[in-house]
Amino acid sequence: MKKIGFISIVLVVCMVCACNDTLDIQQKYSFDLQTMPVPKRIIQGETVEIRCQIVKTGYYAGNVFHIRFFQTDGKGELVLDDGRILKPNDLYILKKEVFRLYYTSHCTDSQTVDVYIEDSFGQVVRKSFSFSNENEKKEE
Repeated sequence: MKKIGFISIVLVVCMVCACNDTLDIQQKYSFDLQTMPVPKRIIQGETVEIRCQIVKTGYYAGNVFHIRFFQTDGKGELVLDDGRILKPNDLYILKKEVFRLYYTSHCTDSQTVDVYIEDSFGQVVRKSFSFSNENEKKEE
């Protein structure tokens, strides 16, 4: 009987010590940028639509997402679906988590565009899009 009483007292003490008054609020959640398939070939002057969605593992109201891009090969223009023309290496606030990008080719070379999405906590996700030049006149 004394053994059961001792075990009960130990369990109660452990439960009381384990409790605290502080809330554990998580703010930083991992995320990814998902896109629909994008054409691999493009001709000069053609515009390709890139459908994007930020997929998060959790939600924190204070988190803000930003976008930036680099063009490592070729020459082109990247525009957000709200009409903002993005300049390379400039940081822009994303107003929504489902959005579209429009890439217009301005050259006849192969092109590579690296898109970076960054959250308020410094986490970064990178997606690369590569396009081969496709001449308007195809060989017979």
